[in-house]
Amino acid sequence: MRLRALLDTDALGLKLLGGEDELDRGVRGVMTTDLRDPSRYLSGGELVLTGLAWRRDAADSEPFVRILVQAGVAALAAGEAELGDVPDDLVVACARHRLPLFAVHESVAFATITEHVVRQVSGERAGDLAAVVDRHRRMMTSGPAGGGPDVVLDLLGSDLDLRAWVLSPTGRLIAAPKGTTGARGTVPALDPEACARLAAEHLAAVRTGRRGPHRVVLDRTTYSLFPVRGSGRGPSSEPGDPRGTMLSDWLLAVEADAGDWAEERLDLLQGVTQLIAVERDRRDAARTVRRRLAQEVLELVQTGAAPAEIAARLRVAAPVLLPGLGTAPHWQVVVARVEWEDGRGDGGPVTQALLEEILVDPASTGPEPSDRIAVAHTGDEAIALVPLPSVTDEHDEAGPGVQADALLESVRGPLTAGLDGDGRLTVGVSAAVHSAEGLRGALEEARHARRVAAARPGRVCAAGHQELASHVLLLPFVPDDVRRAFTARLLDPLREYDRRHRAELIPTLEAFLDCDGSWTRCATRLHLHVNTLRYRVGRIEQLTGRDLSRLEDKLDFFLALRMS
Repeated sequence: MRLRALLDTDALGLKLLGGEDELDRGVRGVMTTDLRDPSRYLSGGELVLTGLAWRRDAADSEPFVRILVQAGVAALAAGEAELGDVPDDLVVACARHRLPLFAVHESVAFATITEHVVRQVSGERAGDLAAVVDRHRRMMTSGPAGGGPDVVLDLLGSDLDLRAWVLSPTGRLIAAPKGTTGARGTVPALDPEACARLAAEHLAAVRTGRRGPHRVVLDRTTYSLFPVRGSGRGPSSEPGDPRGTMLSDWLLAVEADAGDWAEERLDLLQGVTQLIAVERDRRDAARTVRRRLAQEVLELVQTGAAPAEIAARLRVAAPVLLPGLGTAPHWQVVVARVEWEDGRGDGGPVTQALLEEILVDPASTGPEPSDRIAVAHTGDEAIALVPLPSVTDEHDEAGPGVQADALLESVRGPLTAGLDGDGRLTVGVSAAVHSAEGLRGALEEARHARRVAAARPGRVCAAGHQELASHVLLLPFVPDDVRRAFTARLLDPLREYDRRHRAELIPTLEAFLDCDGSWTRCATRLHLHVNTLRYRVGRIEQLTGRDLSRLEDKLDFFLALRMS
């Protein structure tokens, strides 16, 4: 806003004492001070309000005005409440340095002036930023020269003093302002835990249909969350059903409470999300080639094509997924499935987008992360081909690759919040194979592992190939009536005894088996005397008719506890 506009606002009661020729100066903010040297708090363009408490005699005016001019302030407004009138020496100093000077009547509070200026400046900045956002949108939609979402976040910080970050639905940091310093200092990085919590709150809000923007308080800081949706409908389950898109939408997290924002500012933020959505669409388009390669390989594997034909397609895929790789890599297969409890919708595209996000390197940031993964979908499944660089050693084994136990660790919280009450995500991971001949077996192995994961409780579960050589592969497929009869015969007598006598026989049995039947270790773990432990084990044997010194009976108890 211009100084002239302040003078023309009757409610402010300002009187011009000098600087008539400078009234077209722009005002960027307000600062109230009575410091003799406020330069450290000035950045230029401010209207400085002062009660003149810094002035002890006439000699103080000249250095004070000189400091203000050197800092580039727009004007000085002096209150009349302290001295009655603005001293002549201050009027002379301001005239000498061509600094506009206003007198503030004692009936006008500095807060009134501050509120008026901030309201006007904020509105103008919003308009300026909207114009910049519109120009940036045109640049990005016509070519790659826009600079990405980081530039937009920098504009929010510099022009509206809004700290903001772009996150994936799993809480991965996609974009953050670079080096932006506003009135509240340099924008800090969001730690992974905060990112995950914000993503979880966003998914929960979308799932329950709460009206946005969604407001979240973390550690006494309020954030407003805005969804970033692509130009298309995305992998939504059905028209009007948000569950599919919520698992693929990015979100804009703004450190502010948008609950009391004006419609103009809310519209501006919606425009920002649309601009960022251009980058999301571009990212999705970049994955088209990898998706097509994965679909072609998957179709060959499932239709029983010759290994030589599959190997030829893998040789085409390897340079795309791992540029510069000299030899064909090892491969892993990851199978995932999102199932909605109401049975609605096509889960394949939803799971495909989600699995691509899950398999991104967790240390990767930005809209174009290091996700050299090819993901296809068939039916309700998404199937990923994960390339691993070949390792030449005495065993000729691939590197560690994808581990089922760590795959979902960082995304479990957000996805559980998004699926709670509506659906489940289950994932299976194969071992690494080094040839096309092994790919069909790897696919079946990953599918078996996913079924093992599906038999576990929880909204988000994964299992790896290592578990397929264990008893846990068999247990999920035992018929329910057989499972109930087997566990009831062995454990119901112990449960009933514990219920009546609080004897803790079940926990004692679990600890005894876990300690491989060692009396000393088990007694130490349970903080019992060995004789007390022997009494409890004897009672277990008496109630069940089993002998815990026999391997067969130990195994039966072990399986019963696992199936219960």
